Amino acid sequence: MPVRTARDAVTVAGLYLRWLGYGEVRGAVRRAPSGVRVSARGVIALIEPSVQPTSLRDVECVWLSAMSDAVSCVCFSLAGYEGAARARADALSIPLFVIDLAGTPQPVNSAADELIASG
Repeated sequence: MPVRTARDAVTVAGLYLRWLGYGEVRGAVRRAPSGVRVSARGVIALIEPSVQPTSLRDVECVWLSAMSDAVSCVCFSLAGYEGAARARADALSIPLFVIDLAGTPQPVNSAADELIASG
C-alpha cells in the first residue's frame, strides 16, 4: 500500500503488526509530543508519519508507556530517527522500522531484525 498520507502510514504499520503476529490492532491515537500510537495484544507502537525524524523523547515516551502496561514497544517512522533516538532504542532493544513510500517497513536496527525473525 503506497504511503501518501499520515493515515496511510498508520494503516501500513497496523498491517505490519498483524503480519508480525500481534492480533487485535486498535486505537490510532495522536499523542504529544508527536506521532500516533496504536496498540495490539502485547505491544504499543509509535508511528511518526511526519517529515521530521523521530526524536529521543518520542522513543523514550513509547518505551515508558510500554513498561507501565507491561508490554513490548516498536517504532515506525517515515523520516528515520535522530541519532540519539536510535542509540537509546538500541540500548533498550526497541525495534525501529522506517516505512518507505511504497508502504514497506524496513528494519533499522538489530532489535527489528530479531522481531522479524521471531514474529
